[in-house]
Order: sequence, then structure tokens, then C-alpha cells
Amino acid sequence: MMAQEAPRGQGGDGCNWYCWIEERIARLERFMLTNGDIPPLVNETSFTGTAVSEPEPVETSGANYYSTTFGTPGLPYISTLAPAEPSTSIPSSNEIVQAFTFSPASYATPSPTTPQPSSTLLTLIPSHEPLAQPANFTHAGYRAVAYYGNWDIYNRNYQPQHIPASKLTHLLYSFAIVNSNGTVFLTDTYADTDKHYSTDSRSDAGNNVYGSIKQLQLLKASNRNLKVLLSIGGWTYTNTNRAMDTPTSSTHGIQRFAASCVQLIRNYGFDGVDIDWEYPSTTEQGSAFLALLQEIRRQMDDYANTLVYGDDFGHEMKPSFLLSIAAPAGETNYRNMPLREISRVTDFVNLMTYDYAGSWDNVTGHASNLYASAENPLSTPYNTASVLAAYYAAGVPPAKLNLGMPLYGRSFTNTQGLGLPYNGIGIGSWEAGVYDFKDLPLAGAQEFYDAEAGATYSYHNGSGMLVSYDTVPMALRKVVDLAQQRLGGAMWWEISGDRMDEGSIVSNSSPNWLLYPDSQFDNIRTGISGAQAQGLGRL
Repeated sequence: MMAQEAPRGQGGDGCNWYCWIEERIARLERFMLTNGDIPPLVNETSFTGTAVSEPEPVETSGANYYSTTFGTPGLPYISTLAPAEPSTSIPSSNEIVQAFTFSPASYATPSPTTPQPSSTLLTLIPSHEPLAQPANFTHAGYRAVAYYGNWDIYNRNYQPQHIPASKLTHLLYSFAIVNSNGTVFLTDTYADTDKHYSTDSRSDAGNNVYGSIKQLQLLKASNRNLKVLLSIGGWTYTNTNRAMDTPTSSTHGIQRFAASCVQLIRNYGFDGVDIDWEYPSTTEQGSAFLALLQEIRRQMDDYANTLVYGDDFGHEMKPSFLLSIAAPAGETNYRNMPLREISRVTDFVNLMTYDYAGSWDNVTGHASNLYASAENPLSTPYNTASVLAAYYAAGVPPAKLNLGMPLYGRSFTNTQGLGLPYNGIGIGSWEAGVYDFKDLPLAGAQEFYDAEAGATYSYHNGSGMLVSYDTVPMALRKVVDLAQQRLGGAMWWEISGDRMDEGSIVSNSSPNWLLYPDSQFDNIRTGISGAQAQGLGRL
């Protein structure tokens, strides 16, 4: 399949979307430093039902700069990066609505390009060499989180080498699952631990791990800002199969669950775990979820305290293994969870603010809109502003929340538009009714922005196909939104749907952990990679 190139910035032909964002943020900060305040604001006219068009040239100063660049009249831009720790400042409901009420500028639609996987070879060095440190070691910024499925290496042909590691702070490797007695285990031996890439030797001495897990260790070694967590659960395992119900119903099951999480961290070199339980169906299960998280936290911290690291490992800091969850956007699901207490025991919460509409509905709708539409309420059964308001009201600090964004679109066929009946959902990229972002817009379709709902979609007049998804300008708006809301960062599901020349927002600068001396695998235990790691194996 073809990938698509991001809009180029004003700073040169080689600037991708992330460079383009960062340039404009930097310009705004320079303006503020020079003038002592944000630029004067002007009003813009929002548009709806109009195709995305080429942007006007962006000024670097003056009244038009702020609104043209960020499309957010009347609101200050938060130029200081929000820390990845709990915030004591929780916006009111009124502030949430205000932050999501603006008129965006329009931007160019990306053009197709062919992805080029990395072909850089890795040079392994002895583990006693000093490990590479992040460039800005003390800087704490926004989290840029992406899920990566172990199934992606097959038909999608999205290998670990394709992951834009330098643009991410956290990668959530999906999915492990738990059995009825509480033991967590990997689900695909070939993908996870056995696949040999071209630079993997088949005659290595000792007991070594390969597959995606080895490749992710190589990514960590060459990108010390990247943390790799093992994600446990997912829709199929925990909703369809209800795999979490039995092990969380007893203290023994919870303790075994936590112990096996630590064992997987110990052996495979993960920086922590992410729990994707969809969903606790009662308040009792919500309490059991909290107890599980507390036990995982306790056992991970205990293991971190046992690790010995000294001069032989280049003055590594004490590890801090991470714990996160995937959190629901629907009230029927999050009301069963003690959200305040969960936020206290986790490092961050990944809000699944997408899948608001789809094949389960009787009419078409927006799948990840920012707010409700009064003019067309059937098109917005859910909205992100109300989700954030509910989590704030429950006592979750904004800085603990990552705003979820889809790297895919939900499709409807034979429809006259939003909030209207449809007949069919389309074949999709890999499953019916779901198209990867890199495949959108479909040939002949036109992209539109719904100003009232804060959402984008495409529509094909000939076939009557509507696809709801975040365009590049829409994703840019959400990046600005999360800064204004002082959220902790962004989360994407899932990375294989993205264009290969794009990844995330900005990098966090807290280093990952590379030292797992108790691993059963020789190449993880002795240091699979180190300071001079320069790349990954060829595909």
C-alpha cells in the first residue's frame, strides 16, 4: 500500500508534519519572549461542508500569526510543557468547552509517497560500555504514546523497524493475555520471540530472544527516550472472552497476575506494563481492577529496588517501571471504575477517545469528535469534551491523561451524510468498515471539517461513502488542545495505520531502562545493545 507524505512546513522542503508543528510553536515562543505576551488575536470564520484547501502563507509576527497558525482565537497557548506528573490545576467544565471552541485554519492534504524501511545495521558492543543518554536528560515534556500490535508483522508488513521511535516517548506492545489462574503470557511465539530478522544470527551461543521483542530492545538502545511497555488485554481477550474476570476475582489471582507481569519485565526487558481491560462491568470489578493495579505497582517497585547497577553499566539511574491503563470514554464503562484512585497508582491513563460511532449504530456519525453538535445531535453520540469533564470531576489530574487519537477511520456506505441512515460499511483496509489513516482519503473522496462538532471526515458523492477520521490538520488541532488543557500527552491506536514518515508530537526526555540482569535470555541479561547502537536489523 501507498503511504502519504505530511504537509511541508514553511521552513524547507524536508520538513514533515512534526517539524512543521515545532517550527510554529518555536516561532510563537520567540514572539512571546520578544514582546512579553502572546500575539494579538483576530477572528476567523470557521467553515463546514467545505473541502480542505491549501493554506495561506503563515506570518511570523503580528495579529494574524497566532490565529492562522493555531486557529484558536481568544485562548492563550500554553507554551510551557506540562509535566508528566499529576497536576493540581484541574480545568472547570466551562474551561473545557472554551478550549474546544475555535475556528481552525485549513491545511494542505498530504500527497502519496512510498515508504522506505530502515536499512541501517546495528553494531553490537559489550554491555560494560556506557549507555547512551538522552540529549535533554532533565527535560520533562508531553508524552507521545502509540500502541503496536504483534500481529502487525504479518499482512500489514509493519515491522518494528518501521516504528518512528525518535518521535515517541512510549510504545505499548500489544497484546499479552492472562489465563484463569492469573498467569500473564505472550500470545504469538513467532512474532514475539522467535522470528529472525536478517541481522539475527542462527548460531548465537546461549539462550537468546529474537522476534519483535529483540527489535524493540534495539529501538530502546538507540532511542533512550523511548519506553516500551507490554500491553495486556485488549478487546478480544477481555471483552469478547472476558479473560480478566476470573483472575481478578481472588487475591491469589491478583498476586499471580502481578508476579507474572514482573517476570515478563525481568525476562524480556520491558519498561512496565499497560492494562487494557475492556471493561470492568460492575463496581466490584472496578475495585478489583484497582487492587490489581496496586499489586502490580508494589511488585514492580520491589523488583526495581533489587536491581544492581554501577560503573559497569555507565551510571544508570534507578529504574522506575511504568504502569498505565487504557481507559474508556463511555459513561456506562468508566462509572464502574474508581478513577481518582486508579490515577494515583498509575503513571498515565490512555483515554480511548475514539470509536464514538461505527457499524453498531443505525446512523452515521463522527468517531472522534471534540464536542457535541446541537445542529445534528445524531452525528455525535459521544464527545471528547464531556469525557474530559467527567474524568476531571472524578479527580483525575489532567497531566495523567493522554488524549487518544485514531490512526484509522470508520466508514459507512450508501448514505446521504452525517446523522443519516446508511447501508453497508465498506471493505476496509484489513477489516470491514475500518480504513487505515495512510489509505485515506479514498480515491475520489473529498475531506470536510465539521466546525460545530470539531471533527473531520471524507465523503464520496458518487458512492455515498462517508469515512470519519482525523485528518492531519485535525490531529494538529488536538495537539494544541491537549496543551491548552494541560493534558499529559497524546496516544495513538495503532501505529501501523500511520504514514511511515510521521509518528507523534514531541519527545519526553526521561530515559528508558536497558539492564535486566535476571533475564533468562543471555542477550537481554548481558546487554543486547548499548551506547553505540546505530540502528536495527534489515527487514
